[in-house]
Amino acid sequence: MSGPGQRRSGRGRAGGGAQRAAGGAQRRRPADEEGIIPVLAQVAREVDNAVRRPPTRAAVRTKFQVVALLVREERTRVMTDASLTAAQRDHELKRLDGVATMLARIAVRDTSLLAQLAEDARVSDAARAYKATLMREGGMEPPEEAPAPAEPAASAAPAAAAEHRVVPRSVLARQLANPFLEPDFEAAAERRAARARRLAGWELLEPLFRSFEVAGPGAPARMPLPDGRLVSAPLGRELMVHQAQVVAAAARGHRTFLLADEPGLGKTAQALLAAQAANAFPLLAVVPNVVKTNWAHEVGMWTPLRRATVVHGDGDRVDAFADVVIVNYEILDRHVGWLGDHGFRGMVVDEAHFIKNKASQRSQNVLALAERLRTRTARPLMMALTGTPLINDIEDFRAIWQFLGWIDDEKPLGALMTALEETGLTPADPGFSAAARSSVIDMGIVRRRKVDVAADIPARRVADLPVELDGAIGRSIRASEEALARRLVGRYRAALAARPDGADVVGIDLQLARRVAAAELKDSSDKKTGDNVFTMVRRIGQAKAGLAADYAAQLARNVGKVVFFAKHVDVMDAAEQTFAERGIGYTSIRGDQTPKAREKAIAAFTKDPEVQIVVCSLLAAGVGLNLQVASNLVLAELSWTDAEQTQAIDRVHRIGQSEPVTAWRIIAAQTIDSKIAELIDAKSGLAARALDGAAAEEEGSASTDVQLEALVSLLTEALAADARG
Repeated sequence: MSGPGQRRSGRGRAGGGAQRAAGGAQRRRPADEEGIIPVLAQVAREVDNAVRRPPTRAAVRTKFQVVALLVREERTRVMTDASLTAAQRDHELKRLDGVATMLARIAVRDTSLLAQLAEDARVSDAARAYKATLMREGGMEPPEEAPAPAEPAASAAPAAAAEHRVVPRSVLARQLANPFLEPDFEAAAERRAARARRLAGWELLEPLFRSFEVAGPGAPARMPLPDGRLVSAPLGRELMVHQAQVVAAAARGHRTFLLADEPGLGKTAQALLAAQAANAFPLLAVVPNVVKTNWAHEVGMWTPLRRATVVHGDGDRVDAFADVVIVNYEILDRHVGWLGDHGFRGMVVDEAHFIKNKASQRSQNVLALAERLRTRTARPLMMALTGTPLINDIEDFRAIWQFLGWIDDEKPLGALMTALEETGLTPADPGFSAAARSSVIDMGIVRRRKVDVAADIPARRVADLPVELDGAIGRSIRASEEALARRLVGRYRAALAARPDGADVVGIDLQLARRVAAAELKDSSDKKTGDNVFTMVRRIGQAKAGLAADYAAQLARNVGKVVFFAKHVDVMDAAEQTFAERGIGYTSIRGDQTPKAREKAIAAFTKDPEVQIVVCSLLAAGVGLNLQVASNLVLAELSWTDAEQTQAIDRVHRIGQSEPVTAWRIIAAQTIDSKIAELIDAKSGLAARALDGAAAEEEGSASTDVQLEALVSLLTEALAADARG
């Protein structure tokens, strides 16, 4: 029998020996020094001392686990002991809290110890023996336990996964600051499945999936949405009509959405503002790696009073007190433990078709988190975002519907089952498919295409997608940028010191800064320096290549044809390798092609449905092409002028284009790439001057201006940082 052991009739002996007075007479100890609690406190202090001298040995981990188990069991015993008065019970619980606090402080020093507390943590034979020893020292009779059965081989994988889980230090700090994060017990009532009456015994899931293939061909999969005209956007932002409708539905109490708008229609903004309307913070966002930096950026734009944190690696820099926690699929397995206990009131899964394979670890992690969230929070906001059309492989949406809480592995749940019962039909009735499809859509499916809301969005827009360059490449680029900034600062100070008048300068001499930047630019053009603005921008383009190709692949799966622009051959090569590995059909247009090869590539992209992406040289394919079969393009590298960028976009946005065009500009966050993008946008007014016949001259000057201003910005920011430091 597991659980707390029975107390002995005699007094316990802490430390294994009796306390004796001088002369051999036994002396009665104070009540607080008797029983199991002082034994646990003493062992906890031993563990604390050992953890202060890393590494933490296996024996110490065993002691930590056993003390935690006994604290948990003793708390249960105290809570259910009818012989204790209320005051005695409170006193004992306070003593146990003291030991638990000590264990929490120990875990802060060595977070790997938290794995010993997981529900599925293995209790070794050595731990069981040590537990029995401590119980005897505390005056308790350990229960007789049968040997633990051998675990099947299949359970090895979850155990191995648990070993790699982490708990960031800031999360531990939040847990200590909020020790009473109890579940919302109303959640249990909310998630109960409706009792099947008329439909009892019927197989319902397959007919539900099939209803999307046979019922209502061409009909939009869109729940009824309220008028969104009363929904307001943050100051300086404008909310489009179709976005406001989803936010209004959340404000009215709807809590589950499968938001399947096409890319470019602002699903991220809708999710964040829906969370704001539903007061669903803290909010968890599980997203692809390529867009997690953009998610943090969008939090700042659409919910400026909310703070976002992005989880990288083991979460060393995570802010556990943030309102929005953003984590990518690839590292979710490391963090699924603490995320499940964090107390989220809402969860968003971006590119939700990533979880379509329920057998994958990625899908299992997401579903486990969603289930954990529903057990702790009544009516949480659950949103699945995906641009994949609903009519494709409807079976792939089994995991998404389960994430949203509409179904489980066997049957519809809650409101969906109630809606099916209220149809008065069974799967054998002719009208069941149409009624079932409508019932699922009303649960929260929203699908809009660009062409459906063309009047609501600009005919052409550039959408920036900031990405973070992680790893050694990112560190190398940032180090090179810092080295360039130091070189500019050195030149600036040398020039300042060489002035004959020796006049003091208040602040930064911008005229001198521009001269220093111009000299650096000239040297860079003459290739007299190592890392310069040109080599750095090229390295950034190479580092972005994989992320840009990854995003283009996602777009291709969601919307079909995509145009991919890059400046350098190696970036194009890297993108094509990514598409080949993903099994995505592509062709390319390069500067070294013969006219015949170029025509063949264009024909393949425009006429062959299997060719989803065309990889284009920004210079070679920026003019003279008609690629309006696509309405989405990816700009993997920045040009030096707005005119060059516009020429690329105009390959898609031209006569014959029936849909609004979106150009996705991939920008490396926290690098000079961001400044170049700002400068290009600031110079965009130059394009209008092409009407006066001076376009060629201004094109060259515009390019030089951006390069010069980028260096000036780098220099002035470095000087300002030095002044602050």
